[in-house]
Parts: sequence; C-alpha cells; structure tokens
Amino acid sequence: MNILTIFRLVRVFLHVLLGMAICATVFPWLGQEKRNGHIRRWSTRLLRMCNVTVEQRAGGAAVLERAAVVANHVSWLDIFVIHSLHPCHFVAKAEIRAWPLAGWLAEKAGTVFIARGNRRDLRHIFKGLVHSLQRGERVAFFPEGTTAAQGSLLPFHANLFEAAIDAKVPVQPFALSYEDPAGASHPSVDFIGETSFAESIMLILNGPPVRARLAILPAIATIDAHRREVAEAAHQAVAAALGVTAAAH
Repeated sequence: MNILTIFRLVRVFLHVLLGMAICATVFPWLGQEKRNGHIRRWSTRLLRMCNVTVEQRAGGAAVLERAAVVANHVSWLDIFVIHSLHPCHFVAKAEIRAWPLAGWLAEKAGTVFIARGNRRDLRHIFKGLVHSLQRGERVAFFPEGTTAAQGSLLPFHANLFEAAIDAKVPVQPFALSYEDPAGASHPSVDFIGETSFAESIMLILNGPPVRARLAILPAIATIDAHRREVAEAAHQAVAAALGVTAAAH
C-alpha cells in the first residue's frame, strides 16, 4: 500500500467518523430538508475522497420529490452517488448493516434494511414504505436484490413495487454506470462475488479516477397498475438507458 492510498484511506475513515458524529448529535434536531442537505454534502465529499466524480446525464427527466425511485445496483457507491444529487430513504439488504462504520452511518441516514427470506420483516417494512411515500418522502430501492456486474442487468423483483401502487405514487427509474478516464466501464467498481467491502474500497482507492453517471428516467404511473407490469416497465427503461440486454424473468 503506497503513501497516497494510506492518506486517502485515513481521510475516508475520518470523514465517516465525522458523518457518524453529525448523525448522532445534529440529526435529531433537524427536519428532513436540512438532513438532506447534510447527506448531500457529506456524500459528495466522500465520493471526492474516493476519486469519484458524479455526472447527471443531460436531457433526462425531472426528478420527482414524491416517488419510489428504483435503480440498478453495481456497488456500495450507488447509495452515495444518488445521495449526492437526490437524497432518498433507501431500502437495502441487511448485510449492509454489518459493514464496519458505514452500515451504522447508512442506518442513521435513513436506510431501511431487509433480511432475505424474512416475510414478517418484509411486511413490516412494506407498511413503513407506504407511510413514507404517503407523507411525500422519496424512497429508493434496488429491485435486482443484489449487485450485478456492469454490462448486465438482473431481473427486477416486483414485491416492493406494490408499496408505490398502494401509496398511489409513481415509480421513477434511475440508471447508474461507472466509467474510467477512457470512457469504458470502470474495472474497480463492480462489487460482486466474494469481494469484501474492505477489498472494494482498496480497489477503488488504488484504481484510476471514477466517473459515476446517473440517468434520470421518465416516471412510470402506478394507478390501477399491477406490480409486475410496473417492475417490467422499470426494468426495460433501465436496460435501455444502460444499453444492455435485460435478463429474462
């Protein structure tokens, strides 16, 4: 590990500690709008420390304030990329809660964690999502259920789409991609297989600069719709934006 990597790693660690301190001491006294400002600024700085710049694709749709956001899932970076532009209440797999420091921080920033195969947990979280959406909050989740390598898109699970239908809010797809300086898919970002969180951080810190690109896609109406139809429409929209062949359901 070279000196530059050590320096970057220390900066990230200290920034995470700062985020934890803000969540513990400041967030309890703030409304959601001011919390979102902190989340946006903190996420932007974290990404810069990881040598990641974020670009929202020009010509995209307007971001809705009240919607269920769905996106493809490539890396742990995804949450912070979206937070840096459009903070959301995220739904994520329970394994993320166990990540050192970052898991606690994600929870305090409003992330809700779902344990795989736990139907009781899913029902409880589902009700919470409906209430959040009805209150006018923007909720986001990754319907693939896990990360996928760039250049591929897994089928979208339809279960959580029901929350948007019950809350009578639209679903807005986002498409995420990560490029190296040459414009190709970045080789260090994929967070798949047996790669650990620590290994992923080191790959990114040691790799070339990352350009994260976020495409905002047109919202999908949910009134009188079936969750599978909405999930499929979102899947096709994200696949088209990424220029990939969607995996069959």
